[in-house]
Amino acid sequence: MRNAAIRTGTAVLGTALMTAGMLVGAAEGASAATTLVVATGGDDSAPGTPSHPLRTIQKAVDLAKPGDTITVRGGTYALTDNITIATSGTASQPITLGGYPGERVVIDGERLPASHTPVGGSIPRAERGAIHQEASYWRISGLEIVNGPYGVYCDGCDNNVFARLITHDNYESGFQLQGASAHNQILDLDLDSYGNRDPRKNGESADGLAVKEGSGTGNVVRGARLWNNVDDGFDAWKFTSPITIENTIAYGNGVNRWNFPDFAGDGNGFKLGGGTPAPATAHVLRNTAAFRNAAHGITDNGNPGALSVNRSTAYGNAGTGFDVDTSGGRATLNANLSVADGRAVALGSVTVSTGNSWDLGGTWNAASVLSTDPAAVTGSRRADGSLPAAPNFLVPRAGTNIGARF
Repeated sequence: MRNAAIRTGTAVLGTALMTAGMLVGAAEGASAATTLVVATGGDDSAPGTPSHPLRTIQKAVDLAKPGDTITVRGGTYALTDNITIATSGTASQPITLGGYPGERVVIDGERLPASHTPVGGSIPRAERGAIHQEASYWRISGLEIVNGPYGVYCDGCDNNVFARLITHDNYESGFQLQGASAHNQILDLDLDSYGNRDPRKNGESADGLAVKEGSGTGNVVRGARLWNNVDDGFDAWKFTSPITIENTIAYGNGVNRWNFPDFAGDGNGFKLGGGTPAPATAHVLRNTAAFRNAAHGITDNGNPGALSVNRSTAYGNAGTGFDVDTSGGRATLNANLSVADGRAVALGSVTVSTGNSWDLGGTWNAASVLSTDPAAVTGSRRADGSLPAAPNFLVPRAGTNIGARF
């Protein structure tokens, strides 16, 4: 799956980057005012044209102005300092950064000092992320980010689109959005985030995707796959504004694959809040699946807000499939499916629960669905970057119209 995800995530880019590819092809010998090309064999004193590319992504980022496009040729870019994005585009002229169509671009943070922060240490804010962003109106696509102190870290970011990214084996969360950050699409169609871990905390905080410790309306997560991360798949710890999460799967999280001592990973598929006290935030979860996580499939984690969880599926989680009792029970659950979880559901005193598997009654086990084999949904993405078709995965054998569909 890993190689298939890499191939599809880098070979298929959004409309903006396909346009950029055409611009690059036509830019030879012409002005490079709107397109900057980066290649491993380039030179940062070069003009950034196809025949004379820049060498580092940071140099292109420093030169980019609203409306510009940065196209990165294939290869591995080993960082000695993180890529810092501080200049914003505009609503009418966003800045585009992405891999050249059909070429695999790897940003490797193994040599960054913060990637090897010792146990109990903290990562300075400016060093968080192989890509550290404090800017708005960017379109970032088609990059594979590995071994960083976080993969992507975005703080105080508005109106960005992050699409078709692969973030794996980082030393903190694969992707983290925090601070005052609004109207970000994370990630339109395609984020694969897996194998992220945090040795400095023995697994306490490295998630696949975290939108936490901040606020901002209009943030959307769509089409992500978050698996085998040391802590949670998705984490909304102390984020005070509603987030919409849809068409997303989280599985295999919270297992100590790294043999950390004093292991502290939580292991939830979707953690929809938390804090002391936890803010009341009405996150929306629809058409998602959480399976084989070490703790709960979906949990409010103490969030007393009016959560909305619809047409989602939990399967084979060690804890509770749908855990919404610690928040005061203000959640609304509709047409959800729990199959072979440690416990199907934990409801609060005023939870609205309608048309879910536990409301319908009966036995919901592996024999109750067409397939429990995740191979289809964890395989290669479709040509447009969306999740692969898995028409039988965790679909009720009797045709009952509940749970997620992929």
